[in-house]
Amino acid sequence: MTTSFATGEPYSGAEIAAEMTRLHAESERYLLGVPAVEFAALQGEKWSPADHVRHLAKSTFPLVPALGLPKFLLGLRFGRAAAESRGFAALRDDYRARLRETGATAGRFAPSPRPLPDDLEAWQREVLGSWREAVSGLAAKIPAWSERALDLYRLPHPLLGKLTVREMLLFTVYHNAHHLEQVAGRR
Repeated sequence: MTTSFATGEPYSGAEIAAEMTRLHAESERYLLGVPAVEFAALQGEKWSPADHVRHLAKSTFPLVPALGLPKFLLGLRFGRAAAESRGFAALRDDYRARLRETGATAGRFAPSPRPLPDDLEAWQREVLGSWREAVSGLAAKIPAWSERALDLYRLPHPLLGKLTVREMLLFTVYHNAHHLEQVAGRR
């Protein structure tokens, strides 16, 4: 089984939704193959695979209701984009550069500390189910957005500032792949 979690460079709303869904399915298959004890254990001094997944769910869930808001409210709150959306590679490279420059952490999107439950296998399924719910909810919102609207409306990102909705979705695809590559690379 591959552990590269390659994404290609989706751009259209349909491509982003398809890649988000495909990547999540591949990631979940991979993570279900990780023994529950390993899923819950720190990887050295780094987050556990469960912590990565909890972080991904926590950072994805707010986008689901945001994409369901009336577009004019997003325009009032965050303004409209004056330039075209960046592509996947440019956004990925900008994110990597900001991480290097700032040493940023997950902040409020870090997984909350919690004691491990007795039934780690059930908890693993629960954590993965929560992430699946976030990703599928987000992917389901994308078709309601025209290509023009994806480039016009913006959302705030804690490290990258205001992104177009398209850029936020591209970031979400990259962010998921980035964390899964970290998990796989530390095993």
